Amino acid sequence: MAAESRKWLVPFASVLVLACLAIAATLWWRGRALSPARDGSPAWSPDGTRIAFYSERDGNAEIYVMNADGSGRTRLTTTSADEGYPSWSPDGRTITFDSDRDGNFEIYAMNADGTGVRRLTNHPARDVSASWAPDGARIAFMSDRDGGFDVYVMSADGSAASRRTTTRSSWFPVWSPDGNRLAFHVERDIHVLSSSEPALQRLTTDPVNGMYPTWSPDGTRVAFMSWRNGRTELFVMNADGSDQRRLLSMEQGDAIDPRWSPDGSRIAFVHMPAGMNGPERALAVVNADGTGVRRLSPR
Repeated sequence: MAAESRKWLVPFASVLVLACLAIAATLWWRGRALSPARDGSPAWSPDGTRIAFYSERDGNAEIYVMNADGSGRTRLTTTSADEGYPSWSPDGRTITFDSDRDGNFEIYAMNADGTGVRRLTNHPARDVSASWAPDGARIAFMSDRDGGFDVYVMSADGSAASRRTTTRSSWFPVWSPDGNRLAFHVERDIHVLSSSEPALQRLTTDPVNGMYPTWSPDGTRVAFMSWRNGRTELFVMNADGSDQRRLLSMEQGDAIDPRWSPDGSRIAFVHMPAGMNGPERALAVVNADGTGVRRLSPR
């Protein structure tokens, strides 16, 4: 009987171990599903079919890509560093991003599938927030290598970086579709710098402020975020700063960091349901007329 009991106990113990492992795995995945989304910096691919972004879903910030409807999420980087602010090259073959994997934040490039990572900048200061020019030959970025943050432009291979602003508070430059202008915010207001005019053109005036601009594909309008009404909402204006109007106010929380789709029909943004200091950052998309908000980040 003792031998027979042992024979029965061996498979029973194996089943028990497997059951415990299955329960633990279920609880782990359920915990992941219930964890607040921590996604940001959406960036449309040139054909509008995919969105690159960063996510802290696995602990530190890594670069991911997904289909424009939120499906097919794929992780592109796997490091212990923090990485963010992806930007697609005009031909869709390359994604730039910033990372502190080598000690301080620098700008890197990789193939759109995550292979072939190479470093573009090499400076003791912080180089972040790359934006490709439409011609694919230039990249704008922000750096504090000369004090506070200013806008710089370099060749696509990282060479020949030159300083374009001297405000020491110029943030998150983006190229206009014709490649002749850069929009960014200085302190809390949106400014535009033209390649033919050295003076900055100011489009918003704090406290009627504007930050994180994004151009419409035809270059006639600029979407941006503003807290002029007490909450952070999405606004749109003409490219000369006229006709500023609210595009989107979420029923709950704040809407930040808009990004216009290449076909002009949609704007991706980050929704913070509990406000700017809340635990969740979820990617969402809205039609360019302010209707049809849809969440992309998993709940």
